[in-house]
Amino acid sequence: MYSLLDAIKQNNKLPIRLISPGFGHLSPEEASQYGYTHRRTHYFFLFMVDGCTQHRVDLQQCDINTNELLVVLPHQMHELSDPQHGSDYFKIGFDESCLSLLPRQYPFLVNPLNTQKITFDPSSAARLKSVFGILLELLSSMNTDPELILAYLNSLLTEINNAYFIADRMPADEKLSKYIGFKVFVENNLTGHPTIREIAGELAINTNSLYSIVKQYSGLSPKEFIIKRLILEACRRLYYGEHSSIKELAFELGFNDPEYFSRLFKKVTGKTIARFFHDLSG
Repeated sequence: MYSLLDAIKQNNKLPIRLISPGFGHLSPEEASQYGYTHRRTHYFFLFMVDGCTQHRVDLQQCDINTNELLVVLPHQMHELSDPQHGSDYFKIGFDESCLSLLPRQYPFLVNPLNTQKITFDPSSAARLKSVFGILLELLSSMNTDPELILAYLNSLLTEINNAYFIADRMPADEKLSKYIGFKVFVENNLTGHPTIREIAGELAINTNSLYSIVKQYSGLSPKEFIIKRLILEACRRLYYGEHSSIKELAFELGFNDPEYFSRLFKKVTGKTIARFFHDLSG
């Protein structure tokens, strides 16, 4: 899939771009090629230093206020509802190739707590603003040593990861690790419709433990989680017109019975596929 970062990166060796009120904006001609709606092919963060803005992620509205950060993950539907960003902000985009060069993993990027928005206290917000400012300076030159950029990207992600989990009092590492493993396995095997027993075996736990962990973090049973994720993927593909028929969409998502898929879609969304598509078009 084509990535916007491939064309507009701000470093010769890294696919990364940062934007603030006075830095990094595309020209009107360039911006008109992309519009305000994207199926993200990379990670995208928006940190509000001052002000507020509205975005929609996977069809859900997110209001982002001062000292709050919006996180959009690859493949999510992202629509800018409000073209204004308040008086001060930072936006940054980078892809998996940048992450692969960093010294650690960041569990918040799997979004185990199912939230698109992270709130920072004043001291952590000040640190985040400072790191963004250094990254802006480094990305002002295409020839900046990538190691310097990666060092501050690591600091940025570490700060965000800490703020993501602080409201949850840092859940037990073992349970969180298993839940992250569950989400990753589901993502990697989604259209294969893995069974609960298969997933539990992959994670080396029993099905009762898997049920308890998934229920704790998502509020859903493992089966409900997988079904909801499949229907979300269907909504994403409908939203971007990535199908030619309901039957084809059903088969792409691993359903052998298009009629069952249609019934399931209505059960989860409250709408028929035709009504959902009509509402998008309207």
